[in-house]
Amino acid sequence: MIRRLQAIVDSSDNIVFFGGAGVSTESGIPDFRSSGGLYNQPSAIPPEVILSHSYFEKHPGEFFEFYRSKMIHLSARPNAAHYKLAEMEAMGRLSAVITQNIDGFHQMAGSRNVLELHGSIHRNRCMKCGNSYGVEYILNNKPIPLCSCGGIVKPDVVLYEEPLDNDVIEKAIDYISNADTLIVAGTSLTVYPAAGMVNFFNGRNLVLINRSETPMDSIANLVIHDSVGEVLKKIKV
Repeated sequence: MIRRLQAIVDSSDNIVFFGGAGVSTESGIPDFRSSGGLYNQPSAIPPEVILSHSYFEKHPGEFFEFYRSKMIHLSARPNAAHYKLAEMEAMGRLSAVITQNIDGFHQMAGSRNVLELHGSIHRNRCMKCGNSYGVEYILNNKPIPLCSCGGIVKPDVVLYEEPLDNDVIEKAIDYISNADTLIVAGTSLTVYPAAGMVNFFNGRNLVLINRSETPMDSIANLVIHDSVGEVLKKIKV
């Protein structure tokens, strides 16, 4: 499997990487839908409800308590997958990283062209005046982080009931549709509209790397059921 992936990488001029929560699990960040994932942990209120726009508006204090404890992991660091992708970009083999993650690990590892479909914990903006704040401001201002103008400082992450950024979507689709190889990794491909972007791929090689099966395994040129970092660190560029 690794040998075949190496051959695909070697023969590709325009690789695009599309990643989900499984890319960051090796950094110690839990995913969402696995047996030990966030959505399967005991909770009086389902995480999908807490992380919704309507819950944020009605219960901002409870939202931020959950958000700080479950969504921010500042002690975690990028893993082998993040560093290999940054190396591939630096060597001119990878044109873009498209991620569903909000942790900022790709940029920390050195990737420059990163499209964040669901936003980032590192960007936060006042809902009233638009002032920008770092993630530390969210952590240090409890229970509800307020701007100097009095407005609530909202994380720049896409909550349930909120649309994805159209500009980011259009750029992601453009990169995917022009790639000769698309590597999809660490995602169950069940969260839409993000998962649907894979349908825009028209290139030669669709590679899927995920611990479990996905709905698109049957149409991929190569499927590897393993952790993303363990696979990518063996690739030479």
